[in-house]
Amino acid sequence: MPRLIPGKLIAATHNSGKVSELRDLFAPYGFTVVSALELGLNEPDETEDSFAGNALLKARAAMQATGLPALSDDSGLAVAALGGQPGIHSARWAGEPRDFYHAMEKVEEALQATGSSDRSAKFVCALAVAWPDGSEAVFEGEVHGTLVWPPRGSRGFGYDPVFLAEGEAETFGEMEPARKHAMSHRARAVEKLRAALLA
Repeated sequence: MPRLIPGKLIAATHNSGKVSELRDLFAPYGFTVVSALELGLNEPDETEDSFAGNALLKARAAMQATGLPALSDDSGLAVAALGGQPGIHSARWAGEPRDFYHAMEKVEEALQATGSSDRSAKFVCALAVAWPDGSEAVFEGEVHGTLVWPPRGSRGFGYDPVFLAEGEAETFGEMEPARKHAMSHRARAVEKLRAALLA
């Protein structure tokens, strides 16, 4: 498998929150993350049934459009009492234009409807890299916790304000970004990538 050479790294995402986190996570290794949105690349339809499958699909599309190695992140919230939903459909639960307060409300309503007292959940991240020579790699990270209601904090993005990681007193929406980045699902996936591709 090829290494990633420090320099420009294409991130196949239109999500500004993800781009910001990826920039922070990759900057120490000498990478400048440039998003698909900045490059005017289209987002392919996410037609796969797993985080890894959708991450690879997006990485391949960005690599083919730019001729450069491309990184893609597919991630979401999986709630135990909802059978792992919203899962790969986490962004879609927010509708168009994306309203994550609405998505958090939908998750809470669905949880209430189950009658379950189980509020355990996890964030899952699959990071895929696609190279022009056809090589591909996927690295997955998870962080486990519970859901709180009402949402707390205005930092982070997506479902961060309702997610309380195990052993923590602050939601991801309340945490200082550097603290969240040290423990998040995305940070864990990046660490696996770093060990495999940057060492």
